[in-house]
Amino acid sequence: MSVSFSVNSYRTVWHLAWPIILSNLSVPLLGAVDTAVIGHLPDPAYLGAVGIGAMIFSFLYWGFGFLKMGTTGFVAQAAGAEDTTRIRTILAQSFILSICISLAILCLQYPVRELALYLIDPTDAVASGTTEYFNHRIWGAPAALMNYALLGFFVGLGRMRTALVLQVVMNGANILLDLFFVIGLDMKVPGVALATTLSEYLAVFLGLTFAWRELTRMGGEWLRKDILSLGQMGRLMSVNFNIFIRTILLIVSFSYFTVSAARLGDEVLAAVTVAMNFVYFLSFGLDGFAHAASTLVGKAVGAKDQKGVDQAVWVSSSMALIVAVLYMFLYAVLGDRIINLLTTIESVRLLAYEFVPWLVAMPLIAVWSYQFDGIFVGAMKSSEMRNGMILSFAAYFLAIKGLGEPFGADGLWAALCVFMVMRGLTLAFVYPRVRRAALPAGQEKIS
Repeated sequence: MSVSFSVNSYRTVWHLAWPIILSNLSVPLLGAVDTAVIGHLPDPAYLGAVGIGAMIFSFLYWGFGFLKMGTTGFVAQAAGAEDTTRIRTILAQSFILSICISLAILCLQYPVRELALYLIDPTDAVASGTTEYFNHRIWGAPAALMNYALLGFFVGLGRMRTALVLQVVMNGANILLDLFFVIGLDMKVPGVALATTLSEYLAVFLGLTFAWRELTRMGGEWLRKDILSLGQMGRLMSVNFNIFIRTILLIVSFSYFTVSAARLGDEVLAAVTVAMNFVYFLSFGLDGFAHAASTLVGKAVGAKDQKGVDQAVWVSSSMALIVAVLYMFLYAVLGDRIINLLTTIESVRLLAYEFVPWLVAMPLIAVWSYQFDGIFVGAMKSSEMRNGMILSFAAYFLAIKGLGEPFGADGLWAALCVFMVMRGLTLAFVYPRVRRAALPAGQEKIS
């Protein structure tokens, strides 16, 4: 296999990656501000409530992350085939799914909230704060899911700077509203949730404006028969269902990590909530190169360009590895100081300091799981993603039972490392199927 490593290929990946890196880093930055604003209040229960509340919405929203990932892959492949009408159809169908799902969430909000609290079983103080958080944030469901579809649309087209603008505006507004509601109006936990909801609607309005301009520029038609086609919608749903299963298992894994920490006490839960901000910074940073890979791989598959797939994979992955090493250095040097910025509660700080070695090791361990996710999204190999996640989740569950219970918090972090390693290995094993998807017409059976 011969792959070109020209300066232009690296420049192309960087051009696609840096806006997503900046936009994604604004997400954990927002989480850090949420943590810092609440973490400076005197009661650790507030911090625990925000952590548990955010975890619940990870199920509700991230579980439907296929609205972003599926849209990215389909749009990228349609763009590679230069089918602008198909791009419009995909966006319309993604919006229809977003609205239907969000209406179902709103109708079921009470049982969802009560079931979540029953399963997590937090202390009374944390449960009260979590309920307040949930009741304010749930009304942002339509905006949150439509934002997924919009971001998938822009990433699939390679319009990374537009995605950057949307994320920066949404998260910037969220941070300002956080400070206004929590510090200015002393709204505590409900203020954090309300800030998020309002900023999500602002992002939808801006994203629709950008999408309309993009579609007007590229041309194509809105074909109702295609948008409402059961066949096309069925294919979209089939791919998205596989990604849905994959995403749910991913969220269950991270949520079970938080639940396991909660069973060790409120202070351990608070320390884990602080430390997980490091993982979020890492994941969203590396995700920039995964998004670049998904865009380039998707376009190459759509154009039946196998060499383009090889180049996209190798160049984006090598750049992701370099960034992972930089993360390790950053966490090793500044880990304790970052923890000090996130909370002033001394007992929580001391516990979080103990997690720093795990956080330093995480970038090199996790980089491959994120990178292969991006590659497989672009190729729309959703069944392989689903199967890989099922195997990884099984290994993680066994690890958390075998290590988490006897070794406490350190055992939990070790199990999380096992999970990340398995995610990368399972997809690496079936990667040749991605290359076969880009074979020119007539050669699909020659491999």
